[in-house]
Amino acid sequence: MEVGSSQSQPQSTKQKADALQSLSGPFSSSIAKLSGSSRGIPSNKDFHFYYNFNEFNAPITEIADTSQLMLDTIGYSSHLWGKEMAFPDEFDDVYDWLVNVNDELFERFDVSADEFEKLRKQEEETGSKLMSSVDSESGFQLVYGKKKGLNQLMEKDLSSSSSSSAVKVASRDRKTMGTKQKIPFHIPTIPRPQDMFKIVVNNSNQPFDHVWLQRSEDGSRVIHPQEKFSALDFVDKNVVEPVKPPPTESTSFKLVEEVKDLKELAAKLRGVNEFAVDLEHNHYRSFQGLTCLMQVSTRTEDFVVDTLKLRIHIGPHLREVFKDPMKKKVMHGADHDIMWLQRDFGIYVCNMFDTGQASRVLKLERNSLEYLLSHFCGVTANKEYQNADWRLRPLPDEMLRYAREDTHYLLHIYDLMRIRLLSASTESEDSDEPLVEVYKRSYDLCMRLYEKELLTDSSYLYIYGLQGAGFNAQQLAIVAALCEWRDVVARAEDESTGYVLPNKTLLDIGIWKTT
Repeated sequence: MEVGSSQSQPQSTKQKADALQSLSGPFSSSIAKLSGSSRGIPSNKDFHFYYNFNEFNAPITEIADTSQLMLDTIGYSSHLWGKEMAFPDEFDDVYDWLVNVNDELFERFDVSADEFEKLRKQEEETGSKLMSSVDSESGFQLVYGKKKGLNQLMEKDLSSSSSSSAVKVASRDRKTMGTKQKIPFHIPTIPRPQDMFKIVVNNSNQPFDHVWLQRSEDGSRVIHPQEKFSALDFVDKNVVEPVKPPPTESTSFKLVEEVKDLKELAAKLRGVNEFAVDLEHNHYRSFQGLTCLMQVSTRTEDFVVDTLKLRIHIGPHLREVFKDPMKKKVMHGADHDIMWLQRDFGIYVCNMFDTGQASRVLKLERNSLEYLLSHFCGVTANKEYQNADWRLRPLPDEMLRYAREDTHYLLHIYDLMRIRLLSASTESEDSDEPLVEVYKRSYDLCMRLYEKELLTDSSYLYIYGLQGAGFNAQQLAIVAALCEWRDVVARAEDESTGYVLPNKTLLDIGIWKTT
């Protein structure tokens, strides 16, 4: 079946292979063009306005249908996964699903490539052709047209799935691959941490109250502690010789689960000039989300803080050191972390350097921490637990190692990036120096204030999938009522709206009640 449309005539295997080969050259430039074009697509309220016009509605709907078909077909390809991995109905779960699918494919590719390389080496050493006698389901990568009988296999595979690939990667049993079972993003049996909190979370449909901030004289706004400084106050142009940190195995490590250990961590942070920070979060089993873990690294030590167990103690012991303008906090992709620190602990960060923003200013190939670890440190990050359920206790050793790795090398990456930024040229006379630009962006991130999601009369209009459903007035009224009911229940029970009633189920009820 051809992916482009459910009604299209299937292409031949050769046509699909030729199409892939034609993309292999300018593929990267095509991606760049696609990325550039996507910036012209209206978003938020503009999107909903343009969606009322057929000239915009029709192609968007077609793209959405084609994408949905492709993803559904991938998920239902049980011959690839050994079981169906249905594309999730809830939009909030889509990212986790895509990450897991990509992880699975990359994992299989690594195993297949290693086996292929091993067999090729054996051929070179023995002079005999081993690969021609290997079954096509043996697990190594088979390149189109290079193996006897592969044409028939490819024709069968391509005609029964949406994959346009001219490469077949055979599936392997997890036991033979020696891979560990992944920790899912949601483990239903985990007791809810918030049920043990001594201070009840305020989920009311009222704006978030930043009680730890001073207010202006007229009381109209809160004052962020960083306001008294400018981004230029934090720019450090002193060049130090970067020293790569030792592996995590030979670095001092402390799992902070007791108040006395948290006090010790705070004292150590007061004695350093900079430290790296990262957070692990869960958004599915609480209304506003939960910060489950805080990773902190200095130049000589790594710490992982159980922020669920120590929730009410984090702010009192760490608030001042995070606010201290003389101490550099190095974070990666801090957009959400800054908000979570405010929401859960009343911590407001001053003087932060975001390596994600530095990556963008330097125009590196990718901006992920995984790429920076590989590019600057030669470390291959294990992203297996990126979307795990971090409420799990006790944490397995593998998850602790993953958490440590997120901050262990970050100060070294910060050193190397500053050197590059200092030597990078300014884009134009009107633009800031690259290093200053990074500090300005990081400053702006710190100045953002957490806002609680509020239910309004028009909230239901932004439910994912509603715009293309073609609902009439009666159906929209049902959706609006369900949206309000779901919000009330989620706030009262401290659950996410997606857990209480997924969007797709909500829309299905709207259809069912009027048929």
